[in-house]
Amino acid sequence: MSRTSPGIVERHSRSCPSRTGGRCAKPCVPRFEAWVWSSRDGRKIRQVFPTPAAAKGWRRDALAAVAGGKMRAPTAATIADEARAWMERADRGEIRTRSGKLYKPAVLRLYRRDVETCIVPELGGLRVSQLRRRDVQALVDELVGRGLSGSRIRGIVNALRAVLRRPLQDDELAVNPTDRLNLPADSKPRERAASPIEAANLLAAIPEEQRALWAVAFYAGLRRGELRALRWSAIDDGVTEIRVEHSWDEVEGEIAPKSAKGVRRVPIAGALRLILLEHRARTGRRGDDLVFGRTATEPFTPTHVRDSALKAWAVAAVGTFLRGESAEIVPIGLHECRHTFVSLMHAAGRSLEEIGDYVGHSSAYMTDQYRHLLDGARTDAAAALDAYLTAAQARVRSGP
Repeated sequence: MSRTSPGIVERHSRSCPSRTGGRCAKPCVPRFEAWVWSSRDGRKIRQVFPTPAAAKGWRRDALAAVAGGKMRAPTAATIADEARAWMERADRGEIRTRSGKLYKPAVLRLYRRDVETCIVPELGGLRVSQLRRRDVQALVDELVGRGLSGSRIRGIVNALRAVLRRPLQDDELAVNPTDRLNLPADSKPRERAASPIEAANLLAAIPEEQRALWAVAFYAGLRRGELRALRWSAIDDGVTEIRVEHSWDEVEGEIAPKSAKGVRRVPIAGALRLILLEHRARTGRRGDDLVFGRTATEPFTPTHVRDSALKAWAVAAVGTFLRGESAEIVPIGLHECRHTFVSLMHAAGRSLEEIGDYVGHSSAYMTDQYRHLLDGARTDAAAALDAYLTAAQARVRSGP
């Protein structure tokens, strides 16, 4: 071991003769340790490099970073320690998103599950300061090997990003090891929008006690949690508008909507108004009673609603087949009903910006992802093009 310049030490393998005063001999390949003193932490910050030039460059930058308070000595904390501290802060309500908002309870539960089942078992023993991109990539490759979907793996990486946010902010990590990973493509879920006729046929087949719920999903675009939390007090006396002010979490109960844009007012079309009035008359609920709860105070169970609808649609499909009717009954999900609402509103001539306000999207881009070309739109487009071509040709034939 020999010193090359202040703050840089040349290091050799343990078997190298240079350690006992001889000359460096193969297979030893010397490396160069650079260090700076952090008075803030009361100890050295070290880094090893293959060349003296790289070591000198790092030391020069590190001295400036320490002087400016932008670099600190690494701690002995492991990923497991950091994850444990993160979850404790989450339990105290101290964890916030990058935009400064509190995480939704459901998101925190997912992150906790991913930390405990995927991140800590694979990376927990590593020191936070030693975590590198290759370690995270190895985790991703392991998850791919388990057969996890692309979206599931991205969720796990997001959980790790949340855990590492404090070390990155405190300069315990110089580089974010979750950046520039080779991630699998997201598996795109099945998404569609029902045409006006299809939506009417699906609603007609639904049991009467649940028809209004699906109608609000189709014609007002509320999310599942918003449907579960909807109270009659959020619908005006004339049943012309829905004020979306709450959502429902499986564990926490009534919570704020998904985002600030989630608090909104949604107009009630005439077709939906009639169904809601019939539903109110049949249930007798008023005021703060839940509109669609299994009781006036308990929200509906999504699996029960889904199972009931699937059975009703299966019966309706058999009936249309036996009667020789052409109407096709294809089951749909509550989230796809939001896609239907966006598509119907767009087909009716409303702008993406306006529709985004009704469904609680923060950008027109997101709303556009929900928009689908409804059946018959291509035929209408072809007819419009034919009409334009015919008129243009007629103008040419008639001359100036």
